[in-house]
Amino acid sequence: MIKAGTLQHIIELQRATETVHSTGAVSTSWTTYATGKAELRRSGVSEFLTAYGEVSADKAVFVLRWLPGVSVADRVVHGGKVWNIVALAEIGRRRGLELRAVAS
Repeated sequence: MIKAGTLQHIIELQRATETVHSTGAVSTSWTTYATGKAELRRSGVSEFLTAYGEVSADKAVFVLRWLPGVSVADRVVHGGKVWNIVALAEIGRRRGLELRAVAS
């Protein structure tokens, strides 16, 4: 269950778009396709297991209301920081999404 009072952080969901120029060069840009509120949980050891010798990165879990079409190819922008989505899980039957992300 998602409680409205916990959705205190404004986030943007962005998707990469590629443009092919007349010279044949390809450039990638990120476009915001959704803005909304989310609950932010900093991940602990139990949230993400790291392999032996792996450098620990800044990790977080964003919980938001259901939004169709979100994928691990997208990213989250929160407070000027970019987070790459590494996993997502549906909460209930289209009630919400849990986005596990790593700071880029």
